[in-house]
This record gives sequence, structure tokens and C-alpha cells, in this order.
Amino acid sequence: MGFLKRTNKKFDYQPRYYKGEGNPFKIEHKFDEFRVTAGKNKGLKGKFNDALGELKNSEKSVNKIILYVIIILVLLFLYIIDFDLSIFYK
Repeated sequence: MGFLKRTNKKFDYQPRYYKGEGNPFKIEHKFDEFRVTAGKNKGLKGKFNDALGELKNSEKSVNKIILYVIIILVLLFLYIIDFDLSIFYK
């Protein structure tokens, strides 16, 4: 009954441009080793604290650009909905 007992064939496949470093099939972002927030399964509070810590340690110019973009988008939204600024004046 040897024909019923079959084993899987094993192939020694290597991708064409594989240089032999690590697992070629592992999907990983190239900046994950530099991030604090990537990888670990934490609760919501842990993720939020890590994101705030990473934001504090990042470059200040990037934070300014993000702030400017948010301000422009808010002002554009207020212009589109025809917001009346006279409620802030006496």
C-alpha cells in the first residue's frame, strides 16, 4: 500500500535575486527598526503613549509643517461653510 502513503515533495527554491541574508519571504517595512510604535501588540494607552513619545523626539520642522497644514485646512473648511467670525467680536 505504498502508493497511498505519499509525502510532500520538497523543492530547494531560492528567488532569483536572493543574496542569502535573512528570510526573503518576510514582509517588513524598511523603517520598522527605527520606530517605537511598530511591532509590539500593546493596549490603546500604550500605543498612544508611544506615539506621543515618538512625536516629541521627532524633528521640530516636521511638526511645524503639520501644524501649518492643519491650520490651512481648518480655515478652508470655515470658508467653505461660510462661518461668520463676527461672533468673536463685540
